[in-house]
Amino acid sequence: MNEAETRAKLIDPALHARGWDEDLIRREVTAGRITIHGDSARQSRKGRADYVLRVKAEGGPQPVAVALIEAKKDTLPPGHGLDQGKAYARAKRMNVPFVFSSNGHLFVEYDRTTGVTSEARPMDEFPTPDALRARYEEAVGFGLDDAVAKPLLVPYAGGETSRRYYQDAAIRSVLEQVARQQTEGEPPRALLSMATGSGKTRIAVNLLRRLADGGQLRRALFVVDRDELRTQALGALQAAFGSDVRMVTAQKPETNARVLVATYQTLGITRDEAQEITFLREHYGQDYFSHIVIDECHRSAWGAWSEVLELNAGAVQVGLTATPRRLVEEGDAAGDVPAEDRQITADNRAYFGEAAYEYTIGQAIADGYLAACDIRKGRVDLDETGVTVEQVMELGPRDAVTGRELTTTEVRDLYEARQFEDQLLLPDRVAAMTRDLFRYLVETGGAEQKTVVFCVRDHHADQVAVAMNNLYAAWCAEHGLERKEAYAFKCTAAGGKDDLASLRGSRTSHFVATTVDLLSTGVDLPSLRNVAFFRYLKSPILFYQMVGRGTRLDPTTGKLMFRVYDYTNATRLFGQDFVTELRGTTGGDGGMGTDDGGGGDEPDEAAPLVSVEGFDVEIRDEGRFVLAEVDGEERPVSLEDYKALVAKALVEEAPTAEALRTAWVDPRARAELLRGLPQEGQSARLVQRMDELEACDLFDVLAELGYGLAPRTRRYRSGAFEFKHGEWLDALPAKTAATLRALTGQFTDGGIEALETASVFQSPAVVQAGGLPALQLADTPAALLTEMKSRIFAP
Repeated sequence: MNEAETRAKLIDPALHARGWDEDLIRREVTAGRITIHGDSARQSRKGRADYVLRVKAEGGPQPVAVALIEAKKDTLPPGHGLDQGKAYARAKRMNVPFVFSSNGHLFVEYDRTTGVTSEARPMDEFPTPDALRARYEEAVGFGLDDAVAKPLLVPYAGGETSRRYYQDAAIRSVLEQVARQQTEGEPPRALLSMATGSGKTRIAVNLLRRLADGGQLRRALFVVDRDELRTQALGALQAAFGSDVRMVTAQKPETNARVLVATYQTLGITRDEAQEITFLREHYGQDYFSHIVIDECHRSAWGAWSEVLELNAGAVQVGLTATPRRLVEEGDAAGDVPAEDRQITADNRAYFGEAAYEYTIGQAIADGYLAACDIRKGRVDLDETGVTVEQVMELGPRDAVTGRELTTTEVRDLYEARQFEDQLLLPDRVAAMTRDLFRYLVETGGAEQKTVVFCVRDHHADQVAVAMNNLYAAWCAEHGLERKEAYAFKCTAAGGKDDLASLRGSRTSHFVATTVDLLSTGVDLPSLRNVAFFRYLKSPILFYQMVGRGTRLDPTTGKLMFRVYDYTNATRLFGQDFVTELRGTTGGDGGMGTDDGGGGDEPDEAAPLVSVEGFDVEIRDEGRFVLAEVDGEERPVSLEDYKALVAKALVEEAPTAEALRTAWVDPRARAELLRGLPQEGQSARLVQRMDELEACDLFDVLAELGYGLAPRTRRYRSGAFEFKHGEWLDALPAKTAATLRALTGQFTDGGIEALETASVFQSPAVVQAGGLPALQLADTPAALLTEMKSRIFAP
């Protein structure tokens, strides 16, 4: 039996016999793999499905997930899927304490609470729902019949189809943690770390709704740090709570509403600690709120937000972030923070505790909920060595503001890469980088793609916008194309914010936005296709926020992937811990400066802004990279190293080329094999595209990777099939043979998947040759197609 047959014929009956009815078994489905083909991508209709076992409490309509089962075909050892199941329970975060692997005859269990793996046991000894419920309750520290567990048993307002598997897991994680803390008398706090675009607000809304329906929510406060986020949260909460949600303004405290949405500014809280916080205390007294949610809790004035938290010390407090920050004290800078504020100000993870649930950008991409990421790296030769005072003086440096010539004493001994376009303006470097980026855009989808370029300073953003506009104008003239107005524009705190709507929605203008960090957070840009780094970064937090602008899918334009063009090695920050230096209580990041060496709108006025022309600048192509998980961390992996990862996993799934052929002609076996590869088969598609093997079936890509076989194009295999197997074809009825020959054309165009769709028999060439009835003249169509596929991929 294959895996699907093992599930249906062995595992399902065994589970039912042990008391697991269908209401207690859920098959969690991901969005579907995004596979990249050339410069486009497509998404399968659904992704993998896992058995999730759930238990119920008396009077509680919503079952609670407690276990995951990884099923494998009956010929494999029962523990064959255990590591995969453990990875899904941990990395994909189903948030269950028990993981099982089964081949339908036996099962093996891993207990995440103890770290112990059991011996293989027969399926008639599989734990019953009552047994797993008792073990679950022991693991979480409370009973499902306890009052603190009521929100866990409340159904989703829109039904279970209204949430994604990880959103359910995140909500359960918070509810379980809060219930345990309340049982043990600890402050009820939880931190959620969710990738940008994965639906933090939606999770928070469903969390509050279930708390309310469970009878535990008295009054809630949803705090954000920007008006745009307040408007977004208000709409989502009103959809769930109706008129019981109000937006706080300085004129209207809205004390009669059950759920309030506010910025910390409207609460009268500012970064100026000398200002008395009157609005908050005047309208919302001690323990006014039973629940507080703080969005983007890594960002803004923690010292100020602490007033809200400390005034409601008994409230359930939930922090939302894509980048949970841990700060380290540097020198005497920590002395700027009052000692009583340090616990909150210095470390949100120390205050909230480690994240109750994490869902990373890599996991979201693998699940198909965020766009796939293609990384291209370039390196500027000047950045390798820096620029000496002698080199600068030879080219006649000038003050970039006044134009006057500068003396040697006014020029630094050495300018390093981080100072380029900050204290030293190099027009030749800007020209080289923009030429390279524009070339990439033209080669990978066209010049008119929505793109954000992160620059060093406001003046740098100006220069890049001008250069990109000039390149675009020249390109249009060269190719006789109509030039669109407002191609590239600056969008910083100094100007351009009014053009954001056009960047987001217009398909005929505002294609390239050059910015510093204005677009790093709080701006939803689903149509964004490219993110380019022209500035150096040290902060993983800032980097992830910037990359997050490109991760959203866009059904309107069909966007399923985005590219990162990295000229400053910013992508090295993938997978790094979110640690930054504590820099006092003032600054553009709420006192939590990212120390990125530049990144403001104006240069340092203490030193002259030097401009020098005449450098010969070269951009070196450093290759293409894939965002992959290695040793539990997501990071860019070179194509060669990535191919080695895929090859290793492939040989584990199919030890020989013949085993690959056997699995390949069986759709279910092929799907199972691909699931065992990194990123569930997306890895193979990425290799196919990067090695420019789109003319080959994916079989040949894998055969070369795993066994060193020379790849054959689909057209070659179609021709070889007719040549090598002519006698077999001639032995069949004429119309049958003609139909099979016509089907090779479908294989040439679409690969093996094209032979496995009902529409293949509707193509004109196949219909004209005889179509489906012609195959029935010789055998069943399924048997003939399987034999045809086996012969196509024969050595």
